[in-house]
Amino acid sequence: MVEILVREFDAERDSHAVEEMERRCEVGPSGKPSIFTDFMGDAICRIRHSPVYLMLVAEYEGEKGIVGVIRGCIKTVTRGRKPFTDFPIYTKVAYILGLRVSPTHRRLGIGTKLVEKLEEWCRQKGAEYAYMATERGNQASINLFTLKCAYIRFRTPTILVQPVHVHRKPIGSSHAVIRLAAPLAESIYRRLFSAAEFFPKDIDAILSNQLNLGTFMALPKKHLPVWDPQASRLPPSFAVMSVWNCKDVFKLQVKGVSPLTRAWCAGSRVLDGFMPWLQIPSIPDVFQPFGVYLLYGLYMEGKGGMGLMKALCRFAHNMGRDDVGCGAIVAEVGRRDPVQEAVPHWQRFSCAEDVWCMKRLVGEEYCDGGEGGPPDWVQSQPSSPVLFVDPREF
Repeated sequence: MVEILVREFDAERDSHAVEEMERRCEVGPSGKPSIFTDFMGDAICRIRHSPVYLMLVAEYEGEKGIVGVIRGCIKTVTRGRKPFTDFPIYTKVAYILGLRVSPTHRRLGIGTKLVEKLEEWCRQKGAEYAYMATERGNQASINLFTLKCAYIRFRTPTILVQPVHVHRKPIGSSHAVIRLAAPLAESIYRRLFSAAEFFPKDIDAILSNQLNLGTFMALPKKHLPVWDPQASRLPPSFAVMSVWNCKDVFKLQVKGVSPLTRAWCAGSRVLDGFMPWLQIPSIPDVFQPFGVYLLYGLYMEGKGGMGLMKALCRFAHNMGRDDVGCGAIVAEVGRRDPVQEAVPHWQRFSCAEDVWCMKRLVGEEYCDGGEGGPPDWVQSQPSSPVLFVDPREF
């Protein structure tokens, strides 16, 4: 029987081989629409911002080169609130991403071996659960995790993509957008997402990360003179979000479209250049590698919340417009999250159902049900329609 060797990634030794192997795979990252191809860049950059992470590679006995790769990271997140309190339940989870197997070495058990080895490391680090994300159409990945590795379909968030074009979007004269200092943003987020799932306990590390471009709040201008940012009470109507710069982490490129579609997209840019006063939402050149901004921590409240969230999305679009290389603004939200209706997006580029699968890694006697929640998170219903997407794992 041929042996599959799985070992830890060595940056000096393996970087080039991993990049070459992933380029041969020509597969978009977990959760991205299938028309996109992902250029990973630095092989470990997608997880190095997480508190605990690991990358494994696989080699096939008797052959040279790397034939498989997988990444994983561990963090502590919320899984809802303790009954009759405002205190969140925290759980240690592992996120598995970036599983790739060389096209010439598939159906040999390499993917399964990589997952098992990574799960073993996650248990040693104290993770109670592991989860992964993939698009609904990636049946091979879903089958691997659900049929061979005992994962269960868990949540199905939606990915919304809005291309960035050359025109600035108006914010609205009645709306004000302010930047929140990191300590204030942390305090507000801990309050707003205490009942949500997957809200990271180390949100302060995320907000202070160099890739975080800021946390912004939109509120009616009439509330500016009376709202004290240092007070515990929030405005009666507001929207809040943070912006994460993915440009330097990975690049995307649209592939698999017809020459007619390419010509139509190019024509929209030419027409826009000749008649800019028409404000045509021309499509940027997404057929070349481009970067994205991720909107995360989206939340709105109050009678005018939806309009304020739209104003924030326009503000983020304008940030991307002013940054060379940013081709799209992306948000991932829960399927029942009301902000979904407020986030502008193009259906062709978006993904209506991103599949998250989960598995419990430890026995029930070691699980976190003792904190007041159900003994098995995998079997529970969502504690809130709001789902927090960690930008470090996108």
